[in-house]
Amino acid sequence: MKLKTILVEDETRSREILRNYIAKYCPNIELVGEASGIEEGLNLIKNNELDLVFLDVEMPYGNAFDLLDKVENRTFETIFVTAYDHYAVEALNNQASYYLLKPISIDDLITAVDVVTDIKEKETALVETVLSPKSEIVSGKITVPQQDGFEVLKTSEILFCKADDNYTEIHMKSGKILASKTLKYFEEALQEFGFSRIHKSYVVNVNSIVKYKKGKGGSVVLENDKELQVAPSRKAALLNYFK
Repeated sequence: MKLKTILVEDETRSREILRNYIAKYCPNIELVGEASGIEEGLNLIKNNELDLVFLDVEMPYGNAFDLLDKVENRTFETIFVTAYDHYAVEALNNQASYYLLKPISIDDLITAVDVVTDIKEKETALVETVLSPKSEIVSGKITVPQQDGFEVLKTSEILFCKADDNYTEIHMKSGKILASKTLKYFEEALQEFGFSRIHKSYVVNVNSIVKYKKGKGGSVVLENDKELQVAPSRKAALLNYFK
């Protein structure tokens, strides 16, 4: 698929090098604009439906994170480009799809674009087609600790689990129960039954998802019409559950 892309980079030479590399090694990139600063970059973002933004971290009058903070309902992926590796953690926290260090390696650039292409193809497929899990999930049962013993639940009846400090709310088709275990416990207990951690607060039954909505991380709608946010860092893993 073609990725509508812009470059936001204040250094003319760096922008030229990246533009040339993209033209030569990334044929599925459709470059629709370039910017040398935050305001110019924001203008391009607002006036184009983008799939990808190459974003230099340090720019005049601010940085990449300042720019992203001004973007509402972000639907594009981001590849950060910088000469300074100490930005890596902040970049990941701002949900970069990839992080490139200058001077840019051609192999790393190709890998970064491949990662974004895979994410966007799966995301588009989820939006445009009926959701279909990769494989049939075998129905099973788990035990849920209670103060007076334990309760046995059919995993197929669980829609999602929500963190509540050191407890977990288990939302069933028939109602809700509170379990005295952390969400991490249920993430591990349910993973073999087709459940995915989509957010720090949610583990969802993939088979209960009826719709995916695009966004920074996007969101999923369950069969009971409940809509749950997907953390950007969890999006790729969720998309892997679907054809």
